[in-house]
Amino acid sequence: MEDHGLALDPPPAADFAACEPHRSPALVWLFAGLVSAGIALYAFTRAFVWDEGFHLVAAQMILAGKKPYLDFCFPQTPLNAYWNALWMRVLHQSWRVSHIPAVLELDGAVVLLTRYLLSRFPDARWRSACTLAGIAFLGVNATMVQFGPIAQAYAICAFTLTAAFIFATDAVQKPQVWCSVAAGLSIGCGAASSLLIAPAAPVILLWLWFKNVVGSRSVKAAAFLVGSAIPFAPVVWLFVQGPHQTWFNIVTYQAMFRRADWKPDTAFSHDFDVLTGWYDSGQILLLCSCALAAVLFFRRHKEFGRFRSEFWLALWMSLSLVAYIATAHPTFGRYFIVGMPLYAIVAAPGLMVIALRFSASARPRRAASALLALLLFGLLRAQVTDLDAATWDRYEQMASAIAGVTPPAARLLSDEHIYFLLHRAPPPGMEFSYSHKVDVPAKEAALLHIIPIKELKSQISKGQFATIQTCDDDKIDDWNLASLYKQRKDIADCSIFWDYEKH
Repeated sequence: MEDHGLALDPPPAADFAACEPHRSPALVWLFAGLVSAGIALYAFTRAFVWDEGFHLVAAQMILAGKKPYLDFCFPQTPLNAYWNALWMRVLHQSWRVSHIPAVLELDGAVVLLTRYLLSRFPDARWRSACTLAGIAFLGVNATMVQFGPIAQAYAICAFTLTAAFIFATDAVQKPQVWCSVAAGLSIGCGAASSLLIAPAAPVILLWLWFKNVVGSRSVKAAAFLVGSAIPFAPVVWLFVQGPHQTWFNIVTYQAMFRRADWKPDTAFSHDFDVLTGWYDSGQILLLCSCALAAVLFFRRHKEFGRFRSEFWLALWMSLSLVAYIATAHPTFGRYFIVGMPLYAIVAAPGLMVIALRFSASARPRRAASALLALLLFGLLRAQVTDLDAATWDRYEQMASAIAGVTPPAARLLSDEHIYFLLHRAPPPGMEFSYSHKVDVPAKEAALLHIIPIKELKSQISKGQFATIQTCDDDKIDDWNLASLYKQRKDIADCSIFWDYEKH
């Protein structure tokens, strides 16, 4: 193994950041900058996701002085919605503005990942190559590029998870507690934006307890818990004012109503397709192959000290996220990207392991270039396949057409994106379209600001909406829109109906 350039004899402290001069190769940082720029370019041109709409409407409602749960249905932890609202208050209400924080968060995750691998990776010869691999796994991943730089909480979760990991690795090495507090604040901010990353918190807590080197482990654990609780202050504030509504949106909806309109066999087959989707994805196969190679390598080689220990922390945090997200029913492939920085840390050493397995004289840059070429091809293929997908430009065309036929005071039923683009408050109960599948008694529905589908159909049949927009052909048929409205305009695969005809 010594011919491979592996540092098998670290100093007693096993701190590779100290045993090798800290270098920031220009090529690595250039690549990190290009990845960040590419994410930003996509974010401000083509980034569009269907579920982004209700997050934007939530921010819009907050800007209007409304409160999540108490004034409208929003089955998420609320911090990211408040964060988006703050950006739009400082700048202006626009979908591009809502993408700015997500871009900065993803770019921040890239920077943190780059600095971590450059300062901690133990083998000097392969350090730059494996850092390039880590950046590529994170920033060239097709799902991350598509779903990361948008108004949903994926980006803030990826950034805060990376920060929490790095703070936790520093916390056990220092007597002060500020790193423990920072780790708690980081993971708390992520979980208060989306509970998708919540399972990583107990893994970090166990790490602080069992891996502490200096200082009081109990004090650090307490500091971590305090830090992680602070970002949940808005949830506590809302719970005090409306405990039932808050509990429903954060817990009950997720536990009981996420799959309300899914048939059992359909939900099962959907989840099976998602959880076995790695078989059809070259990018995921590369990630998993490198991660597996790295795991097998570090199981056999125990002489890599601090980096090896932190590698296991990244692995266990990753596994906790994967196991938790896999139990969501239904689950979706995009949910898993919240842990992408950690997956990248686990997979990055695998480039070295696999390359050296093929050839003892393998060249790091050639190996990194080959991996990058494969990942870039996967990203390009995904983008070409997605050329006909919906975009914000298309929705802006629909918003303009709807504004031309809908009086300002008239009721409008549309996708949440349209309300946001037109700066119109949705009719009460229309802030979250998936809420219509929730079937609860009328008094309960009113408290939760939900209009069940039966009531919605009744309102439609009575002509209570001046204009209706949808991109769902099944809704057009089920709601009998073609018969209820005289006028219709199709834009791409979406339709706008207006001029209600009494029957």
